[in-house]
Amino acid sequence: MNIDLSKMFAGRTALVTGAGQGVGRGVALRLASMGCAIAVNDIFRERADDVAAEINAAGGRSIAAVTDICRHEEVEAMFERTAAELGPVDILINNAGVLPEIRAEQKARPLFWETSVSEQVKQVNLNVHGSMFCAREALKQMVPRRRGKIINIISEAGRAGEARLALYSAAKSAMLGFTKSLALEHGRDAINVNAIALGAVSHEGIKFGPLAHGADSASDPTWKAMSKKYPMAQGLGRMGTPDDVAAAVVFLASDEAAFVTGQILGVSGGYYMP
Repeated sequence: MNIDLSKMFAGRTALVTGAGQGVGRGVALRLASMGCAIAVNDIFRERADDVAAEINAAGGRSIAAVTDICRHEEVEAMFERTAAELGPVDILINNAGVLPEIRAEQKARPLFWETSVSEQVKQVNLNVHGSMFCAREALKQMVPRRRGKIINIISEAGRAGEARLALYSAAKSAMLGFTKSLALEHGRDAINVNAIALGAVSHEGIKFGPLAHGADSASDPTWKAMSKKYPMAQGLGRMGTPDDVAAAVVFLASDEAAFVTGQILGVSGGYYMP
């Protein structure tokens, strides 16, 4: 049987959070290339506009959905607009998860007790409440039509824990439990809910260190030390990329994964093997 992969998602609509750069951008572009209409969510207008314009210029259908997903009323309006302009959401990718101020810093992360209460609240709001707000609105559109895919992008830190990432690890672990609970609730509605757990991913949104886009891994001692934790990084000579994540998203979002739900797929080069 010949399957035209370029049209795998024709007629479907996806909303990708944090899609203005990095993993989210890679996922949005891949789904768009396969026929999916894309709502590009980001908190920064320029990023969302740029990715949406890139998709439209390539012949796809996309809108920039500039929204703070930590605010339910904004999320509700975003889903209503997406349904009106692109069609009801068939695929939700809960990808946004790193606070912008943390991405911009170039310093070692503090221990848990040294972090601020403000950062604690922000981490939980973005990863947990943001994902829940988006899932709530997506399910309103999916359940009546008895179809849909929800894919939560978590971290191996949420499965294994990681020192100096206690807030992030806790928030991602909460998303893992949320994934399984939704899968149990909505299998009867033919809605698949899964998660993808990431390790280190190199992309253009990282400006400093061995994961920065274009960094010379061959001569970077920090990269060499990091790669010892990633079996595939040692073999491939690189860390993960947005393309690696996008390939996993395509599978879980496709009809090929119709009987896969409540699962956590590690796309982390062997960093964590439960």
